[in-house]
Amino acid sequence: MTVRRTPVGVLVSGAGTNLLALLRACKGDAYPARIALVISNRRDAAALEVARSWEVPFAAMPVSGFGGDSEARDRAMLERLRGAGVELVVCAGYDRILSEEVCRAYPDAILNVHPSLLPAFAGTMRAVEDALDYGVTVTGCTVQLLAPGAIDGGPVVLQAAVPVEPGDDADRLRARIHAEEWRLLPAAVALWSTGRLRREGRRVDILPAAPALRGA
Repeated sequence: MTVRRTPVGVLVSGAGTNLLALLRACKGDAYPARIALVISNRRDAAALEVARSWEVPFAAMPVSGFGGDSEARDRAMLERLRGAGVELVVCAGYDRILSEEVCRAYPDAILNVHPSLLPAFAGTMRAVEDALDYGVTVTGCTVQLLAPGAIDGGPVVLQAAVPVEPGDDADRLRARIHAEEWRLLPAAVALWSTGRLRREGRRVDILPAAPALRGA
């Protein structure tokens, strides 16, 4: 039986480890998504080399190329996403706030991964360091549906807890959080792509998988 693969656009700013996790998941014959386009706001993002090595279409779209106008850059980015047929957008280590125009174009169709148990340590790229500074004993990561007007404030799809161990520094803790992100993000993309996420206000329910057809 042929599996329909949802075309996904991935927005990146850094090393691209979550992008790599998604690309590896997409290698599976039964995985219901494919990476149609990768866009970075940084020309030197290592994630672009990941996309290149996997022969995935990619583009660097720094705001400097649009006269410093982030709204203009996001409109151009939206055109690229639509041109690639993207149905689901994934923010995988993307360090810019998406415009309301982009959010309106993809209602409940933008997944964001954040290295904390939201709503704790929201709205920062230093969530791991902040967790250590605060002295928490448990942190983790969250995949959420992005909501306009609220930085890291959208409804939670999946979360994983990560204990803070004695002697942890940011690099050690971040490495264990990353390992959970690499598991959760492909799972969330698969759930969205198979229609198993249902949002009711701030709550996201995961619907049961459809039963397999006999003989399939």
